[in-house]
Amino acid sequence: MVKGFIEFVRKQGVVGLAVGFILGGAVSKVVTALIEDIVNPILSVILGTTEGIANATWNIGDVAIKWGDFLSVTIDFIILAGVVYLLVHILKLDRLDLKEEK
Repeated sequence: MVKGFIEFVRKQGVVGLAVGFILGGAVSKVVTALIEDIVNPILSVILGTTEGIANATWNIGDVAIKWGDFLSVTIDFIILAGVVYLLVHILKLDRLDLKEEK
């Protein structure tokens, strides 16, 4: 039973998946810090908000539309997706499935 489990872990790449998951969380934290500490303050200066882009709102009567937070999260997603794409492309992980099919 133990031998079967070890073979499963080797064949399915479970260890690689776990390492990728952990590294993905770390990359996400770095990108979030980049957005919150560098990109958002620059956007705040450009857009003229004093309390930061994430707190920017558009008030319509008693309702406050928090467009700044949405913009911040969207930029965070775009940069994170770009970083993941570049890492996958640089490490040539996008070609692993093609090698297995041949």
